[in-house]
Amino acid sequence: MPKVLISDELSDAAVQIFRDRGVEVDFQPKLGKDPAKLAEIIGNYDGLAIRSATKATAELLAKADNLRVIGRAGIGVDNVDIPAASAKGIVVMNTPFGNSITTAEHAIAMMFACARQIPAADASTQAGKWEKSRFMGTEITGKTLGLIGAGNIGSVVAARAIGLKMKVIAYDPFLSAERAQALGIERIEEVEDLLARADFVTLHVPKTEKTANILSAERIAKMKPGARLINCARGGLVDEAAVAEALKSGHLAGAAFDVFSEEPAKTNPLFGAPNVVCTPHLGAATTEAQENVALQVAEQMSDYLMAGAISNAINAPSVTAEEAPILKPWIDLAGMLGSFAGQVTDSPIKEIEIEFVGEVGQLNLKPLTAALTAGLLKPLVGEGGVNMVSAPVVARERGVLITESRKDAQGAFGSYMRLIVTTETMTRSVAGTIYSDGKPRFIQIKGINLEAEPMKFMLYTTNTDTPGYIGALGTKLGSLGINIATFALGREQKSGEAIALLGVDEAVAPEALAALATLPQIRQAKALKF
Repeated sequence: MPKVLISDELSDAAVQIFRDRGVEVDFQPKLGKDPAKLAEIIGNYDGLAIRSATKATAELLAKADNLRVIGRAGIGVDNVDIPAASAKGIVVMNTPFGNSITTAEHAIAMMFACARQIPAADASTQAGKWEKSRFMGTEITGKTLGLIGAGNIGSVVAARAIGLKMKVIAYDPFLSAERAQALGIERIEEVEDLLARADFVTLHVPKTEKTANILSAERIAKMKPGARLINCARGGLVDEAAVAEALKSGHLAGAAFDVFSEEPAKTNPLFGAPNVVCTPHLGAATTEAQENVALQVAEQMSDYLMAGAISNAINAPSVTAEEAPILKPWIDLAGMLGSFAGQVTDSPIKEIEIEFVGEVGQLNLKPLTAALTAGLLKPLVGEGGVNMVSAPVVARERGVLITESRKDAQGAFGSYMRLIVTTETMTRSVAGTIYSDGKPRFIQIKGINLEAEPMKFMLYTTNTDTPGYIGALGTKLGSLGINIATFALGREQKSGEAIALLGVDEAVAPEALAALATLPQIRQAKALKF
């Protein structure tokens, strides 16, 4: 039974979802604030469910030897070291939809509060003053709202703003013309153009290397005079000191911030600036949102741990619960094909091509490609150096080009995969399929047909097709104390190149390979392990 640690506050209903799905739960909601104690016990768990208090650092993950998944109840994963998790094969999931409406509503509320100076007017009135002339506001209707980011939350904000009769423009590199038209908004190509036109600017992007300080002091100076700025996304997207100066100079008429570069925000350049509204990271703080993201993360993690389904992962391809049992044997085969090629390849790999022939081509190919790439690279980078999660990144770092192609069924098999590896000196291929018994088979190597069931230990040889080779190979292995479990043969043509793939009971040692190399027919001998 997989075991999950919940180290932040999650609802009782979420805890029950884990249990109902067959997952053992250790609910310690205060543990996220005690990193030393968390590090002591993290190695005992398959899953870690968190909110924002727990920091899944590289140091913590180094001790998480059994951890398979981290689930973040919420959208932001700033508190998770994604590269470190990926390097260990830990899937990182978030819940991007559970708090979209709540966060969008908070952004709209902050826009109203800023436009009508509601917090300051409230404080003044409750202090016994009656300062109507001091709190002159501005209407929302007819104004231009500039979205920086038009994803899940930004699109909800856009819909609400259009309902308020605002004109909405948006900067988002991933926003297509078709999607913008469907949302009823205008797509802007450059941030500066949006800033020059917008009466209100609101941010809805994650914090990444590209978005950090996206509203720099230089860009804030280019905002439309009298504009108002709202940030309910992430701290660190905006130069807060520059915003404070723009408010004091009158260049900006107001600002509303729910997130800050340092949190908890005990001090900040914005505090005390004129017409600024600040809230303590309340974007997702509604009863409905907290419950939604907690239930969603429990369901996602349970589906992964119990069925292999992956949804809303930051660092892995998605696999639905329905796809998982169908994909599993093909994922296993993909890993074996990659491993075979990796173990028999000695020169640097430049390119790999993966052909999906027949029915397998209709499946979700991303996890198959990831598994195959991981299997290929593992013999080259060492055990623990690559996995399904990190394989695409490792391949890119090594300059390995990966291409995929789907082909109609051809030949004797209705569905199979072929891997073609190109190095600086040669091209090699290997193909495999899944038989009706659900077991994988190698069906072709170097264009030569054969049939071999993968085993933990195998021996691969290339040889000249001459009489007596099988007997000589068997005799030599017998003299070395190596027992043959299976024996598959194939040849290009009579007296031409031939191959043999043998399943053996134990690993073939280097000394045994050297002894095999003395056979006159052998051109190459490789010990394989799957």
